[in-house]
Formats: sequence, structure tokens, C-alpha cells
Amino acid sequence: MGTTDARAITLRTLLGNYPNTRALRQGELRSPLVAFDFADVKVPNRAFKSVVRELAFDVAELAIITFLQAKAYGKPLVLVPARVGPARFQHQCIVYNVERGPLSPSDLHGRRVGARAWAQTTVTWIRGILAEDYGVDPARVHWVTFEDGHLAEYHDPASIERAPQGKDMMKMLLEGEIDAAIIGNELPEDPHIRPLIADHEAAAKSWARRHKGVPINHMIVVKESLARSQPQVVREIYWLLKEARKAGGAAPSGEFDMAPYGVEANRSALEIAIDYALKQGLIPKRLAVDELFDEVTRGL
Repeated sequence: MGTTDARAITLRTLLGNYPNTRALRQGELRSPLVAFDFADVKVPNRAFKSVVRELAFDVAELAIITFLQAKAYGKPLVLVPARVGPARFQHQCIVYNVERGPLSPSDLHGRRVGARAWAQTTVTWIRGILAEDYGVDPARVHWVTFEDGHLAEYHDPASIERAPQGKDMMKMLLEGEIDAAIIGNELPEDPHIRPLIADHEAAAKSWARRHKGVPINHMIVVKESLARSQPQVVREIYWLLKEARKAGGAAPSGEFDMAPYGVEANRSALEIAIDYALKQGLIPKRLAVDELFDEVTRGL
């Protein structure tokens, strides 16, 4: 697995401990070129603000919409074409309380929908999917959020309602204060909470076939200065991530590669993320996929 040379550069790093990163996080993979000073952060998204506001990390896991916003507002970060963290479809992430009666995407106009943050990546994917496939106009939904986005320069639309301090989104859903909610990785263990989109797995697979890609959640970014001054280190980081993915048993299998590596393998999903972000007013201008990378990371 290699050893770390005493002359290796040490990089402040934000990276979750997932099956596809564990070999790197736990030191099973080492390099003579680079050592990682991993931040002691249990849930990486809680440090995303410091990634884009303070540039606190040389290497970081980052939600793709947060990165697109950071790029659009001139933050000196470069995308590395490596997905990390839980790989999933998104269709199952909008849920409702069956005790409150039937609900479908076509019923959402005028309804109250909870989301952790307006600019959250999962929320962006869900709004885009609802608009594209179910005719839902996000402007006709009453959105209730619970926290600010990661980027200081971006402000939520004035129409967005902020839930009172201390309110819990799932409790609000169960008590009927909101009609639906957009959640993260796992469905709550409550038989009353079900996905809003019927047969969400089939719908998600149909979406992926049509778009030739799976929605992106988190990818890796590095500081521009690191890519410019230490290109060989950035290439080594990418290689280590690929090896960690392999060690975690996350090699592509079945019809869909849920966490592809490489620019071309991610191009379609990145184009859609950019399109959704622009249509939803999350970025002020359209970005080209190639400008997300630099000459080093574009060639990985």
C-alpha cells in the first residue's frame, strides 16, 4: 500500500469516512507524495461553509451545488472528477405523511414543502426532477427551510419561509405543519412516511437512462493554488481516491455506475446540475463543464 515519505506535503482535508473512502481515511492507503490531515468532522456537510467561506481545506468533499455556486462567485476551487460519499438516486428523497391523505407531485402547487436549505444539493435535484417530469413549478410551491446555504454571497429568495428556531422538519411533517419534506440518505423508520413519487426506483432509473447519468451528490475539490503549484500531488490524490473506491468494493456493477470517476463519465450529470441550478436561480450565469476543472484535473 506504500508508505508516506517524511518530505510528503501535508494537506488539510475534509473527507467523510465512507466505504469508498475508508481505506484512505484509515491509513491503509499511503503515498510518498502526500499526507492528509483529516478534519475531525463526523458529518462533512457541517463543514461545507468553511470550505467555501474560509477556504479552510486544501482538499475537500463538497456538495456539487455548493461547488457550482462557489465557482460562479469566483472562489478559487477546482473540481476533481471523483464522487465520494453515499451514491444514490434522488427520487425517493421527497416524502409525505400518508396519515394526512393521498398526495402526489401534481398536488404540490400551493402546498408547504420542507427542506433543510433552499440551495441544498438534494433539494435542487428534487425541484429539477419535479419540474421536468411532473410539471411542478417550484415558484408555486410554498417552501419552508431550516438553515442558510453554504455560500455567504448567495441569499434565498424572499418568498422562502424560514421555520422558527428549534423546529424539527420531520415532526412538522407528522403533525401536518408541512405537506411534504425533502430528506437525505435514509427514509425515517416510520410507517406513515413514504416517498411522494410512486414507484420511485423505476422513475429514477428511467431518468438516469434518459439523461445518461446518475445525479451527483458530493465530489472532491482542491484549492486552485494546490493544482497550480503541485499538479503531481493532485494526480496522486485522484489515484488514491480511485484505489480507496476499489478497496471499498464500489466498482461499477449493473446497469448504472452510481459514482463514476473522470470528466467524461460525469459530464452529463454535471450539465444537468448546472441547468437545474441556473433555472432555479442558484447561480447567476451558466457555467461550462470544462471550466469547473483546470488543465490538471481535466486530464485525470
